[in-house]
Amino acid sequence: MSKTKVLIVDDSALVRNMLEEMLSSDPAIEVVGTASDPYMARDKIKQLHPDVLTLDVEMPRMDGVTFLKNLMRLHPMPVVMVSTLTEVGADVTFEALELGAVDFVTKPKIDLVNTFEDYTAEICRKVKAAAGVSKMALERKYARYSANLQSKAPVVSSSPAKKVAEKYTADAVLAKRSFNNRHFRTTDKVIALGASTGGTEAIKEVLMRLPARTPGIVITQHIPAAFSLPFAKRMDSVSEMTVMQAEDGQQILPGHVYIAPGGRHLLIARDGARYICRLNDGPPVNRHKPSVDVMFRSVVQNVGPNSIGVLLTGMGNDGAEGLKELQGVGAPTLAQDEKTSVVWGMPGEAVKLGAADMVLPLEKIAQKIIDFADQ
Repeated sequence: MSKTKVLIVDDSALVRNMLEEMLSSDPAIEVVGTASDPYMARDKIKQLHPDVLTLDVEMPRMDGVTFLKNLMRLHPMPVVMVSTLTEVGADVTFEALELGAVDFVTKPKIDLVNTFEDYTAEICRKVKAAAGVSKMALERKYARYSANLQSKAPVVSSSPAKKVAEKYTADAVLAKRSFNNRHFRTTDKVIALGASTGGTEAIKEVLMRLPARTPGIVITQHIPAAFSLPFAKRMDSVSEMTVMQAEDGQQILPGHVYIAPGGRHLLIARDGARYICRLNDGPPVNRHKPSVDVMFRSVVQNVGPNSIGVLLTGMGNDGAEGLKELQGVGAPTLAQDEKTSVVWGMPGEAVKLGAADMVLPLEKIAQKIIDFADQ
């Protein structure tokens, strides 16, 4: 099997050396070169033909976002952003991912030498996943960015970077049990949506197409704590629905969207005839917190057949088992298709399990949600 060839672009010699050592520790990755600025990177891309670029944001002569914009316009290729700015500068990160970057990893703000290596497994995993993203998918992302820019529509995208944790299932947070049909009867529906890599752009595309009358939506997107609130605010600016970061005890209302805060699991509970949000600080599930499987399981137990399950683009398998559980209680289930997914990991795993009643391109998912909600 051929190795994933990586070019590292960072103005810091220390970071370049550390990244080279970290990536080279994976036998499936080969670091073919490094560059200290975008002009050098441009030349080395032509010489070395890397499969993936790691790219810093703040660099001399040309900033990383400007370089990324030129790269995606002229020579689309998978890019993973690696920068301290991606944690504190959410807008910069969102723009980079809108432009076509596949994912991002944050550098520690302090004690870089002793702490950056903790992210080795995460960085290697994201780089290898990025290598699988097709040129066509990147071209579609840049085309959407250009179209939104021309129409002056707000745009957003993001993806998380988290330390690798021990892999637990949803059982670690919520024991498996059947739907409780002894609740006060209600016909209110809840739409449960999960996503990861490439997901925030996909979520935006779905929310932009949903009317204000849509039933309440709960969303788990793999995202760090520093990004979930800015992400919710950006989604609110493009949707007819009211979008917010979920708070513990908050009632789920029609026309509203509740996004799981980074670092907390979002569960749906019942309070009489009402659905409410519950935040949980349990361990990461499928190495993610928030976890889609956790949210889906809570929906199974408390909403049951009145729910609609949706699984969008994302790396890994979080949400696949949960979507199967939703299907098992009679909830309609949707998965994004491979062609329109940035990474067909999570929805692909759900399809393998037979958990998706329908597999649809991204642009058709909103209408199908409306159709199910109106039934």
